[in-house]
Amino acid sequence: MDGTTRMTGTRTKPFLDALNGVAVRPAPLWLMRQAGRYLPEYRALRATAPDFLGFCLNPELAAEATLQPIRRYRPDAAILFADILVLPYALGHGVRFEAGEGPVLEKLTTAAQVASLDLSRAAEVAAPVNETVRRVRAGLPEDVALIGFAGSPFTVAAYMVEGRGSRDFAAAKRLMYGEPAVFDALMDRLVEATIAYLSAQAEAGAEALMLFDSWAGVLSPMMFDRHVIVPTARIAAALKAKHPEVRLIGFPRQAGGSLIAYAEGAGVHGVGLDTAVPPAWAAMALPHSVTLQGNLDPLAVVAGGEALREETEAVLEAMGNRPWIFNLGHGVVPETPPEHVAELVALVRGRR
Repeated sequence: MDGTTRMTGTRTKPFLDALNGVAVRPAPLWLMRQAGRYLPEYRALRATAPDFLGFCLNPELAAEATLQPIRRYRPDAAILFADILVLPYALGHGVRFEAGEGPVLEKLTTAAQVASLDLSRAAEVAAPVNETVRRVRAGLPEDVALIGFAGSPFTVAAYMVEGRGSRDFAAAKRLMYGEPAVFDALMDRLVEATIAYLSAQAEAGAEALMLFDSWAGVLSPMMFDRHVIVPTARIAAALKAKHPEVRLIGFPRQAGGSLIAYAEGAGVHGVGLDTAVPPAWAAMALPHSVTLQGNLDPLAVVAGGEALREETEAVLEAMGNRPWIFNLGHGVVPETPPEHVAELVALVRGRR
């Protein structure tokens, strides 16, 4: 693609066009966590399956959750409804979700635990996710793309070592610094598993893939290179070899200035920006070889009205004429009024 603007009447899948370097206007739009607790239809669906992992691994329910926001808002992409912790669960690691507490995992601290992660088991356990991909792809409008995803190896490793969410993932970092051979072995196992998991989603029909590195920002620049950029590049290279037509987006949350090195070295086609990244800086500083995605504050959508309009306009103005995809800087929060999401979609679609 030559990077020239393509207007509405001539495009097929605007989201994929943008990832291929076309400055599509109005900008393609989808939202992280666009399916979920802020939608009344999702809450009704979720009530039918009390176990969250069971919900994620039920193709009928997960496909319906994925398609609900497509029917409401007609964004340019659907993202598979699942969770980043499906992968360690598929490897045989203990994972459960507690109401009001979030994920609770068996704490991984030893080389023996790393060795016990069963790659042969993963394909069977994750098979329902691939069936969800097939069902969603069959149910999407022709101009809406489908995104598969996984957690990036560092973020998944951090949860596995810590045993739960954390502000700083101190236990994970202590293992990383104190027993690097154990941590490196865990990362290698997760890289291998992530390649297989994402490749299977692509084979099932995902047209783009996304790596969520939600906790990349807790790392020093040296460790960021070692445990974020290098593993992502390995995954990107393997996926490119197997599925050259599938595009990959990386989201190294809170990476700050390390975004430049990530965009240059991670091998991704698109880079997601979190809320704190100045979009005008990103538009100038990050290489034009990658498509940017982001980065409206999710709380602006909660507020709606003038605050939403001003924040949205600021992001739209900052990105100028480079290829990019409109999104949030993090996921839609549960208290978001659904009508405010409709308001946001109208604002973005109305901007040429």
